Amino acid sequence: MGLAYPLLLDCGCGTGNNLELLGKFGRTYGFDLTAVGLRLGQQAGRTRLVQASVTAIPFPSDAFDLVTSFDVFVTLDEHDERDAAAEMFRVARPGGHVLVNVAAMESLHGDHAILSRERRRYSKHTLERLLTSTGWTIVRMMYTNALLVPPLTVLRALQRWRGLPPEESADRDIRVPPAPVNLALTVALRLESLWVGWIGNPFGSSLLCLARKPA
Repeated sequence: MGLAYPLLLDCGCGTGNNLELLGKFGRTYGFDLTAVGLRLGQQAGRTRLVQASVTAIPFPSDAFDLVTSFDVFVTLDEHDERDAAAEMFRVARPGGHVLVNVAAMESLHGDHAILSRERRRYSKHTLERLLTSTGWTIVRMMYTNALLVPPLTVLRALQRWRGLPPEESADRDIRVPPAPVNLALTVALRLESLWVGWIGNPFGSSLLCLARKPA
């Protein structure tokens, strides 16, 4: 009898880059609405990618051990947001899990929101309400990137005061910063990783949630 590998699905996978990491834990599949990202992923050798919407996932019910969603919910309107959570619930097997990452703290809305087409940022309460309303049971939820919040709060406040730019001029917020700044940010996040899994953060620029579909 062959080994049963866990099945993992990344919703809104872009180029499928996250599948490289997830592939260490099982057999991975991904889908995205944007054809350009999927084409780049396929050119990189990622074959289990399809084009689809998160509100109509083209996979059978009760199929996946883990469903992931990284920064997808923030781009959806309220109706599609709930449909997406319900679709993820449908394709997860009983006893399976969903891992969701979303932007947090409305005070951090800024230039980055233009390119990512961010409609909202979440609190623990709003994300829990979304997931539990579609059947999920919360296992753990925590804020991440807390050490980045002080500089981001100042930067994003200045951006909102100045006025958010049109999409074609908003790419500065996603460029790799100068090497010393990038190193400092990397060190900060590595320091945070030493405690975040144990005691969590009281706030953070992102919110990470693991939830389970009842068996």
